[in-house]
Amino acid sequence: MENEWLSSILQHYNWLASVLSIGVIIAVTTVGKWLLFRLPALSEMREINRASDKKKWKKEKYPPIVRANQKVGLVCNVIFFIAILPFCVTTATAPLWEILFNVVVILMFYDFFYYVFHRFWFHGGGWMRTAHALHHQARNPTYIDAHYVHPVETFVGLALYMGSIVFLSALLGPFHVGTIVLTFLIYFQVNQINHTFCKLPNFPFNMASWAAAKHHIHHENMQRGNYASITSFYDKLFGTLD
Repeated sequence: MENEWLSSILQHYNWLASVLSIGVIIAVTTVGKWLLFRLPALSEMREINRASDKKKWKKEKYPPIVRANQKVGLVCNVIFFIAILPFCVTTATAPLWEILFNVVVILMFYDFFYYVFHRFWFHGGGWMRTAHALHHQARNPTYIDAHYVHPVETFVGLALYMGSIVFLSALLGPFHVGTIVLTFLIYFQVNQINHTFCKLPNFPFNMASWAAAKHHIHHENMQRGNYASITSFYDKLFGTLD
């Protein structure tokens, strides 16, 4: 009986699809950054952020918080890609529309719950508001401030994103590798861009400038809106777009 149970578990454990997912994510991130930062406008924005981050890193408060978040992120991702994602991902052929549709479903599902948690827990009362206030010390965020977050808040954010994939895969079946790669890239990059100094007037990079400006308004104090992470849909829907 025990062997049958283990065999059943292993049948649904697609380690190859999970390894392929993380491999493509790393490759696309590495090559994408190399290509994008060859553009003079983006390279200039990166240097502005780096200069500001260098000054902040010299402050006593930054290194321990950033390093703690890096550890939390590493542990969460290792556990997710080794122990959890293999049950939620597949290399089976899927049409492009299905891959893209599932990307939207996962991100909008995640963004709704992040909006709720962010608005009513992070900005509510009690200990979590105090923890979130650490992140709000950055009134004019640059790249490093995406990592200047209480480790518990980092864990909650990652758990919401990863939990969204697990829950939805239980309902809809395993997601194609392409869906996992795209959701991860969008989730990670948007949360980075939101905290950068970014002033690029030309399309499509002006969209990044708009996202950063919107989140910078949120950082002005603990009473501003713009609680969603990925899109402005839920802020528009619930009247908190600032």
